[in-house]
Amino acid sequence: MATSKIAITIEKNILNRLDSLVNSHAFPNRSRAIQEAVAEKLNRIEKKRLARECAKLDPKFEQAIADEGFATEIDEWPEY
Repeated sequence: MATSKIAITIEKNILNRLDSLVNSHAFPNRSRAIQEAVAEKLNRIEKKRLARECAKLDPKFEQAIADEGFATEIDEWPEY
């Protein structure tokens, strides 16, 4: 995977906590720790967005659409 080098500004307290994790071998280096933290945060944001969009759906309407498709097809299914 291609990577890009960036510069960031970070609070000293957060940097100290990050360095503690690196020193305890939870991460091999600062860069990997920050990459994983950003990726995790992005995944959480995307999941929340999906949940918000799903919450907009009307379950009764969605069920009616699904049932409508079955109603026309069920007569065509072979008897078992």
